[in-house]
Amino acid sequence: MWKEKIRQLNAETTFCSPATTPQLEAVERSVSAALPPELRSLLLETNGVRGLYSLDLVWTAARIESDNASFRANARFRELYMPFDHLLFFADAGNGDQFAFAVLAGQVRRPDIFAWNHEDDSRTWVAPSLAAYLEWWLLGRIKL
Repeated sequence: MWKEKIRQLNAETTFCSPATTPQLEAVERSVSAALPPELRSLLLETNGVRGLYSLDLVWTAARIESDNASFRANARFRELYMPFDHLLFFADAGNGDQFAFAVLAGQVRRPDIFAWNHEDDSRTWVAPSLAAYLEWWLLGRIKL
């Protein structure tokens, strides 16, 4: 389902082998939050999506785990930015900005996607769902 939808938007995207349930459970333990259903189903179909110029439209489960852990543990970031434990990063814009779901009390309660701006630490709503994020990002409707 995900691959077909994404290919319709951009035939040049590439896909990875599906993630495993144990891989996704490891991510959830690491970030102390359940993955949202859309992200979970995408990763179970393709463990990451790569677009033009090798930009990851959706990171692999391993990168989601490592980048979120890195952002949350970075002492310098704690001095510069608001806490990151309320964000679940899953992609980046290629310019330092990141895309994320909002996390509250260990759950992603809404399907909305936010962009975190690395220069001013703002967190801006960009799409109502993962599917809309992929469509709008691939069609150039999301501007950062």
